[in-house]
Amino acid sequence: MQLLWPWFLLALPLPIFAYLKLKACDSENASLRVPFFKRAQAAQADTQLAPNNRSFFSTLCLSLAWLCFVLALAQPAKLGEALQLPSSGRDMMLAVDISMSMRKADMRIQNRNVQRISVVKFILEDFLTKRDGDRIGLILFGSGAYLQAPLTFDLKTVNQLLQEASLGIAGPETAIGDAIGLAVKQLKERPESQRVLILLTDGSNTAGSIDPEQAARLAAQAKVKVHTIGVVPRSSPYALRENRIDEQTLQNIAEQTGGGYFRATNPKELLEVYDELNNIEKIELDDNQYRPLNNYFYWPLSLSLLLLMLPSLSAWFGGAINKAGTNIKKRSGNA
Repeated sequence: MQLLWPWFLLALPLPIFAYLKLKACDSENASLRVPFFKRAQAAQADTQLAPNNRSFFSTLCLSLAWLCFVLALAQPAKLGEALQLPSSGRDMMLAVDISMSMRKADMRIQNRNVQRISVVKFILEDFLTKRDGDRIGLILFGSGAYLQAPLTFDLKTVNQLLQEASLGIAGPETAIGDAIGLAVKQLKERPESQRVLILLTDGSNTAGSIDPEQAARLAAQAKVKVHTIGVVPRSSPYALRENRIDEQTLQNIAEQTGGGYFRATNPKELLEVYDELNNIEKIELDDNQYRPLNNYFYWPLSLSLLLLMLPSLSAWFGGAINKAGTNIKKRSGNA
């Protein structure tokens, strides 16, 4: 046990100083005449303790109440057992492609076709729930790249912003280089070991002001590790078009920055990719400790209030008992 504010104990002798300094009232001062004062005094004597006992009892209660009140002000508290606190030490940006190609319904779940973006949102929601303690930011990119959420511990809000993202709102094309450049800008001021970008796309770079290779060099210089994920089903006709996914560029970006490249051809593979990323970018545990502080000021404060009420309660009970005794005597006399 310890006192958080022990200097309040200096107030303990204040009632003694007040008693010594305050002068007694002059008995010769003018006063009101109460015609029934003697009868009231007699009635009070019948319903309360004897004067000397009453004075001692009230003084004792008031003294103890003051002691408890000052003790409550001093904030008695007790330190609990040391608890280990986990902390991740990870700052991670998610860059998600929301170009119009992500609307293609060529991902199969339970024998039905589902849009690529729907699968990505579902799996990213699960991924975010496993990043407790990390700071996550969100970049959405199409023809341009936009910061949807800065680095934050509020993963629920990040997930909500991702789920509410509409395809094409950032433009119909794909600016991979701009997305990497924006992520580097957000992460470069963070500690070197904490800079991670996960970039997901289903196409090749068709827009933007920064070439992906140049953006990868900038990321490497800023010590930002970039993991790239290519999402295109093998059976998709889109993969055979002229603007199919540029796996070579995504691989080069990952290699230059120390990250990894992953290709997901179906929802199961995409889920496995994020499970693997969870293993690669593990939540680190530091040796931070926390000792909870339990404050017990309310115990002496409650006792102080009880002691203040005790003289009145005692007088009330005493009066009730005396009144009951008087009634019994009267009934006995009448009998």
